[in-house]
Amino acid sequence: MTAFTSLLIANRGEIACRVIRTARAMGLRTIAVFSDADATALHVALADDAIRLGPAPARESYLSIPALIAAARATGAQAIHPGYGFLSENADFAEACAEASLIFVGPPPAAIRAMGSKAAAKALMEQAGVPLVPGYHGQDQSDATLRAEAARIGFPILVKASAGGGGKGMKVAADAAALEEAITLARGEALAAFGDGRLLLERYLTKPRHIEIQVFADAHGNVVHLHERDCSIQRRHQKVVEEAPAPGMTPDRRAAMGRAACDAARAIGYVGAGTVEFISEGDTFAFMEMNTRLQVEHPVTEAITGQDLVEWQLRVAMGEPLPLAQAEIPLEGHAIEVRLYAEDPARDFAPSIGTLRHLHLPAHLPGIRIDSGVREGDAVPIHYDPMLAKIIAAGPDRATALRRLSRALDAAAVAGIRSNLPLLRAIAVHPAFAAADLDTGFIARHAAALLPEAGPAPRAALAAAALRLLRDAEARDAADPHSPWGSATAWRLNGDGYQDFRLIDGEDEIDLRLHPGRGIDFADGSAALGVPRWEGDAATFTLDGRAIRATVAREGELLLVVLDGATHELRHRDPRAPSGEEQAGGGRILAPMPGRVLQVLAAAGDRVARGAVLLVMEAMKVQMRITAPIPGTVQALRCQAGDLVEDGAELVVVEPDPPA
Repeated sequence: MTAFTSLLIANRGEIACRVIRTARAMGLRTIAVFSDADATALHVALADDAIRLGPAPARESYLSIPALIAAARATGAQAIHPGYGFLSENADFAEACAEASLIFVGPPPAAIRAMGSKAAAKALMEQAGVPLVPGYHGQDQSDATLRAEAARIGFPILVKASAGGGGKGMKVAADAAALEEAITLARGEALAAFGDGRLLLERYLTKPRHIEIQVFADAHGNVVHLHERDCSIQRRHQKVVEEAPAPGMTPDRRAAMGRAACDAARAIGYVGAGTVEFISEGDTFAFMEMNTRLQVEHPVTEAITGQDLVEWQLRVAMGEPLPLAQAEIPLEGHAIEVRLYAEDPARDFAPSIGTLRHLHLPAHLPGIRIDSGVREGDAVPIHYDPMLAKIIAAGPDRATALRRLSRALDAAAVAGIRSNLPLLRAIAVHPAFAAADLDTGFIARHAAALLPEAGPAPRAALAAAALRLLRDAEARDAADPHSPWGSATAWRLNGDGYQDFRLIDGEDEIDLRLHPGRGIDFADGSAALGVPRWEGDAATFTLDGRAIRATVAREGELLLVVLDGATHELRHRDPRAPSGEEQAGGGRILAPMPGRVLQVLAAAGDRVARGAVLLVMEAMKVQMRITAPIPGTVQALRCQAGDLVEDGAELVVVEPDPPA
């Protein structure tokens, strides 16, 4: 036995909080690590001790093996839990822990090397006779070889990072013309996220399901699986919805996939938690990869088995045998998990950064579990994965779990940053999801229903914003609170009092006249309006006899109204002020997201065609090419490689070609 009493968690955010909760319940002393961007983060507050690693960029903090080992030594840690992501599948890190006499809560380095590389894992599975998707996972990484292999396999092709996971470094090439860009972007993302630019190629299946098996092994030769998860609903090759068990899974097929997964673990002398991922189409399934770590979606497995998988990890790391044999592992009920991300689905899921002005995650509802690493008021930085929380719904059957999930999503609210909450709500109520008609193209196929064009703010949101403005105006009354002349509110010398407000909703200007306690005038008519009751930023009032509950966060002219789960972004403009200047034309190229400029590929004076790549940006480990929207000449460059830019910052100005 190698029992330990102190544990350093070499990760951040939600997973660090998750590990800390179980470790503390087991009586262990917990130690958090943090970068400069995370000094006040939730995982730091939850731990018994915390130590700084370095600056915000992950390579200088969470990915620095020397800094992590030094942190463990400085705090007296006896073991290190790597969480998932970052260094959780890094064999060098596992070896460094052993050299420092630290227990690594994970598999041995040899197992990580055998399965941590997708290419090596596919070669091993091929030797073992496990079915594979047609592809290339060789050592020759030249562009010429990748082009030739892609032609042999046939398009469409999935270009995929050999190291790492989480959807990073994955691009689809529909044909040979798109292959070059896919290779360049996938290699760049892989290097940025994992420090390893090696790629593999796979035939891109058109309607596959992504099914994975949770495996566990101990140092005594015991290997079990804890059933399967369906992780088919994805965006940008990263999971959004996961559920267990997989809908439509038969006992025979579950047993066959479970045996294959356990055989894979035995073949490499695996110890700890791991996930064997399969891709399934029709009646066939093929090995994709093995993730040698605990995964984001593990809570759904915990829900159907009643087991704490982090506790299993820690006990195995202490040398204990697995708590249950295969026949003793239950499978009861159903669970569905959704990942709440700081991103804008309307802008191709571009990451969103900023401050969480309002955050409500309904952990109090029956059957609902929330795993999160953020709190209201926290900043969402550009340096890390944009996941805010996981919302997990469990029930005796899938229909009950789905109803509970839908209710929880309706009750959740996020303001201050863009999030995928509306998308998650739309998925939860979509008939195809209810019918378990699942595959990895689900979001793209149902995009019209899941990602509709944003409509105008409803009357209730406008009324809530006006009431917030009136409340703030009353709080700013003149120094003499008894003088009506110093009031910024709706008092009038003659006649009924009213207050005019002008709100900007997108490109629309909306004039409102508020009659406090009586009504509100809109452009298309009037409505009765009751006196609001405020609790912080939350208001309860009536509008035409209907009870309204809304939260209105305000920062200067910006008003974020959370109503019925949706967030409406409005701006206040003084009705007496002139209209703002019009935006410049299409030659101004603005940052589509906050991030870092990696490359500038154009110079002032260059003649560029429409679609020409001008620069490459990166945010939250995702790379994006910024292209010229019009043909013309580069008039000015407002950035250079290495710059951090805000969302909407002007990057390049292109002078359009004169009319023909």
